[in-house]
Amino acid sequence: MKKIILLSLVFVALLAGSCKKALNISSTRVVNEANFWNTLEDSRAALMGVYGLTRAALADNNGHWIYGDARMGNFDSPIRQDLKAIIKNDLNASYPVVNQLSNWTRFYAIINAANIFLERVPEVKANDQRYTQNNMDVDIAQVRFLRAYAYFYMVRIWGDVPFITSSRDGSFENRPRSSKEAILEFVQSEMLASAQVLPYRYSVNDVQQPGFYYNENEFRWNGALIRKLTAYGILTSVSAWQGKYTDVIKYANIVTTDAGKAGMGYTSTNFLTQRNGFFYDKRNEHLLAFGFVFGHQDASFTGNIESLVLAEPVVNKAIPDMFVPKDSILKIFRETNDGRFNIDTTGTTHSQAYFTNFLGRYPIFSKIKVMQDGSTDPTFRIYSSAIVVSRLEDITLLRAEAYAALGETTNAINDLNTIRRLRYNVDNKGQLNESASTFVEYNAIKNGPVLDAIFLERQKEFMGEGMHFYDQVRYNKIKQNNAKFMNLINTGGIYWPISRELINQNPLLVQNSYWK
Repeated sequence: MKKIILLSLVFVALLAGSCKKALNISSTRVVNEANFWNTLEDSRAALMGVYGLTRAALADNNGHWIYGDARMGNFDSPIRQDLKAIIKNDLNASYPVVNQLSNWTRFYAIINAANIFLERVPEVKANDQRYTQNNMDVDIAQVRFLRAYAYFYMVRIWGDVPFITSSRDGSFENRPRSSKEAILEFVQSEMLASAQVLPYRYSVNDVQQPGFYYNENEFRWNGALIRKLTAYGILTSVSAWQGKYTDVIKYANIVTTDAGKAGMGYTSTNFLTQRNGFFYDKRNEHLLAFGFVFGHQDASFTGNIESLVLAEPVVNKAIPDMFVPKDSILKIFRETNDGRFNIDTTGTTHSQAYFTNFLGRYPIFSKIKVMQDGSTDPTFRIYSSAIVVSRLEDITLLRAEAYAALGETTNAINDLNTIRRLRYNVDNKGQLNESASTFVEYNAIKNGPVLDAIFLERQKEFMGEGMHFYDQVRYNKIKQNNAKFMNLINTGGIYWPISRELINQNPLLVQNSYWK
């Protein structure tokens, strides 16, 4: 592949990143790199291209939710056999979606774009006096983070993956897989280096990013770009995946202590589930997210959780592709004052913030339901919700997990109760009252062992946010009392198979042993 900048591909990735064919579109508007890397506008276009490719990789074939929520999770599928196979962990099944999600090419598109950026952006500094050293440093920090995040994402899916940190003039030469442990050490190092350079916010005269970033005010960038606490927040997740729980506490402490500097806070149940609430647009509360902003013409018919889970009466669709069965809902949401969903002993539903049509054939998972601009024609199936990767509640519960794993039970309970105060707020009349004194603290007799209670809280809180499968892996690594799941961990069954197409193209690749 010639090393080129595909400007129209960036445009497609930014405006229609969810389309599964986005990376295959041929462009007639190609700018050779001899005419690029000359101006500040070139650096901005290339930076936004890396963001666009990252969003496209997560949205492609609804992968973010199929990897994290569908696989061995809470959801079932009424009619889609490909989703049924993934739910059952039958990843050798011959379905186009399974085959395409087994292919990591879209993540290496991110990595190659990042490598080219890191190699060539100093040329902009040399050619355009408007492009300051600070601007370049902050740009580089974002791109280093995005490259590291792509590797972290792949390691959780495939385990060992090829490791590439240079563009090699744009040629994708065959490489063997590298150790996932070594790659995660690289990820941690890169994210930590990025965190030390990035600002808390952009265009607010942060000491690490003074003035207007790319001549835009803060409202253009709020919640849209990688920030200091983004890096520390994802470092918290990386450390949890590695089992480095002292690091989890260290990085989580930075995020929770400095959240106010980034304009972040915890989210009320009402705001979390409103159509024009937390998942709408781009927000500082999104620790890491990739937006489909309706006002930027980013809305899409696919590549959002809604396209999988919404149906009548929420949108004009007869049957959802995925739903949470009633018996699973009742098993998960057992507490009668849970503001996300609860049902009393008489069978009467009170709060249905997470579900619509519970008494119908298919309960509709409607926690996330951003149609169009969040206010007009709520039944029309074009979606603009952000892909939210992490938020403050995630970091707090990861720290609770770390405290519990290290035997610091009191601290674990304190963090767990921080989240419970936000969610257990339905009064004795079944009404959501977020200032009511109906908060129920964690109780070992009622809620079981603290680690179990923490992971149950994560299961509730982040349903539909692409986290559940990875949570199951970490939980079982700690508990080690589920023989079937431990066998998956020990034999590599937690990873996806590598696409046969990739193995045919590259003889140095070896299939994950579980899927041979």
